[in-house]
Amino acid sequence: MMLRNRRLLTKKARLSRRLQRAADAPDLPNTPFRFICHFVHHFRWWYVMMVILEAFHAICGIMLPYAISQIIRGVTQSTSNGRPLLEAMNQPLILFAALSVGEVVFGRLSGLCHTILHPLHRQHVTRSLYAYLQHHSHRYLSSSFAGALAHRITETSMGVTQTLAMLINDFMPVVIVFSVSTILLYHVHHQLAVFVGIWAVLFITISFWLATRCRPYARKSAAARSETTGIIVDSVTNLSSVRLFARLGFERQYLDEQLVRELKDVRKSNWYSERVRWFQFISAGVLKIGTLYYSLSLWSRGQIAVGDFVMATSLSLLIISEARNLSRRFLEFFEHIGNVANGVNTIIQPHEVIDRDSAIAPTITQGCIEFRRVSFNYSAGKKVFENLSVTIQPGQRVGLVGFSGSGKSTFVNLILRLFDPQSGQILIDGIDIRDMTQDALHSQISLIPQDPSLFHRTLLENIRYGRLEATQEEVMEAASKAYAHDFIAQIKEGYYSLVGERGVKLSGGQRQRIAIARVILKDAPILILDEATSSLDSITEKAIQDTLDLAMNGKTVIVVAHRLSTIAHLDRILVFDQGRIIEDGSHAKLLSLGGAYYRLWKMQAGGFLPEEASNNNISDLQTPHNLVR
Repeated sequence: MMLRNRRLLTKKARLSRRLQRAADAPDLPNTPFRFICHFVHHFRWWYVMMVILEAFHAICGIMLPYAISQIIRGVTQSTSNGRPLLEAMNQPLILFAALSVGEVVFGRLSGLCHTILHPLHRQHVTRSLYAYLQHHSHRYLSSSFAGALAHRITETSMGVTQTLAMLINDFMPVVIVFSVSTILLYHVHHQLAVFVGIWAVLFITISFWLATRCRPYARKSAAARSETTGIIVDSVTNLSSVRLFARLGFERQYLDEQLVRELKDVRKSNWYSERVRWFQFISAGVLKIGTLYYSLSLWSRGQIAVGDFVMATSLSLLIISEARNLSRRFLEFFEHIGNVANGVNTIIQPHEVIDRDSAIAPTITQGCIEFRRVSFNYSAGKKVFENLSVTIQPGQRVGLVGFSGSGKSTFVNLILRLFDPQSGQILIDGIDIRDMTQDALHSQISLIPQDPSLFHRTLLENIRYGRLEATQEEVMEAASKAYAHDFIAQIKEGYYSLVGERGVKLSGGQRQRIAIARVILKDAPILILDEATSSLDSITEKAIQDTLDLAMNGKTVIVVAHRLSTIAHLDRILVFDQGRIIEDGSHAKLLSLGGAYYRLWKMQAGGFLPEEASNNNISDLQTPHNLVR
C-alpha cells in the first residue's frame, strides 16, 4: 500500500512538473541520464546502426591476430607434411583479407554515420534547449548571464553527442577487445586467458578509480583557466579606461597574480595525470612481459603451437593499444556528463509564467487596463503592491511618476505579464491577462524601453522586427517618423548596415530612434514608454515627441518618466510612493492640489527627478521656501 501511494505521489509530482512547462516548450527530462536517453530515442536507428558497425569493426580488428596465427599454422603444416604452401594458406589468407577489409569498411561506415549524425543530433539538442529557454520568465533571465546561458546550451548539446560518441567509439571497443581476446586465449590455454582477464578487470577498475580521483584536480584547473580568460576579457573590454587611468602596468601585475594561482592548480592536475600515466605504462609493461613470458614458457613446453604464441603476444599489444589512456577517457567522459548535468540543472527548470490550457487570443479593440485588488511582491520580504486598484480608460494617456523603487516599473512589468501577481486581477478590455496567450498579449502592446536592445542584424531587420511582413517603403516611412532616416542614409550601407552586438555601433540616441521606428511600425493599441526620449538631445527630443504624440492617437498610453516636463501634457498622472498611488489627476489639477506632485515638480534639477529622497518617501517631502512661487 505504501509503495502504491509513493508511486501515485511520484506520478503527481511528475505531472505537476509538466504543468509548469509552457505548452509550446519541448517536454525535456530534468535528469542527465533521462535527458540523454530522450535524444537518443529520436535517432535510435542511427545509433543501433553505429553500435553494430563499431562492434564489427572492433571484432575484425581483434580477430586479425587469430588469422595471423592460422597463417603461421598453415606454413608450419605445409612444411611438415609437404602440402603446397598456397593450398595450406588458402583459407587463412582469405580470413585475414576479409578481416582487414571488414575492419576498414565497418570502421569507415561507422565514421560516416557519426559524421552525418553528430551535427544533426547536436543541432536537435540546441534547438530543443533554446525552445525551452525561450519560455523562462523575466525573473529567471534577469538572474542569469545571457552569455552563460548560451554557453550552457552549447556545452550541453556537445556533451550529449560526445558522451554517446565515447560510449560507442571508445568504451564499447575496449569491452569487445577484452572479451574477444579472453575467449580466443581461452581456446589456446585456460591459464593464459585467466591472466589476461584478471589484468583487464584490474586495469579498468583502477583506471576508473584514478579518473574519479583526478576529477577535482581537473575541475580546479579548468576553473582557474576560465578565471584567467575572464580577467583577460574584462581587461581588454575596459582597455580604454585602463589607458586613461594609466594602469597598464597594474593590469599586467593583476594578470600575473592570477597566472601564479592558475599555475598551482594546473601543476596539481598535471602531476596527478603524470601518476596516472605511470600506472598505465607499468600496467602495459606487465601485460606485455607477462604475456610474452608465459606464452614463451607454454610454447617451450609444447603446450601451445607457434601460431598460438604469436596470437597471444599480438593480442596483448592490441589490448594495450585499446586500453591506452583509458583513465583520460574516463575523465573526459565525466566532464561531458558534468556538462550535460550542468545544462540540465540550469535550463530544465519549471517555467514560472505559462499560458493556461484554456488561454485565448483576443483582439484588443479599446485598450482599457484595470488593476483589481492586485497584491504583488518579488520575494517574501519585498512587498510592492497590496490591494492596488486603478483603471486606465481606453485611449487615455497616463504618466507614472515616483522615486526609484516606488512601483512604476513593477506596474508596467505586471501589465506586460513579466510576472504574475500573488492575488488580484489585471484586466485588459475586461479579460484577465492570465486568460490570454502571452503571444496575443505581447503582440498588442508596444514598449519603448530606456535602454533599447537591438539585434546584431541590419537596420532594416531591426526596424522590421515590429512587423515582419512590412515592406521596405513602410520601414523607411517609420524610420522617417522616428527621425532615423537621415542618419541611416548617411551610413555607407544604409538600411543594410549591421548595428553590432546590442547596437553598439550606434549612439544611444540612434538606438532609441530605431526602437521608436520599430514601435511605430508595430502600431499596437497599447503603448508603453519607459524614459523613451531620455537618450536624445533636446532638439531631437522635441521633434520625436511630436511624432510620439501622433503615434499616441487612438491608443492607450503609459509613460514612465523622471523628466516631468515630458508628461505634463498627458491626460492623467499617477504618483507612486512605496507601492501606493497617492495622487491621481492631470498636471494642472495635481499642481493646484499643492501635494506630492507639486513638491516633485518644484524639486526637479535640470528637468529630472532625483533618484530618491533622503527618506525615500514623497509624502514627507518638504517644499523648499526658495522654490515656491
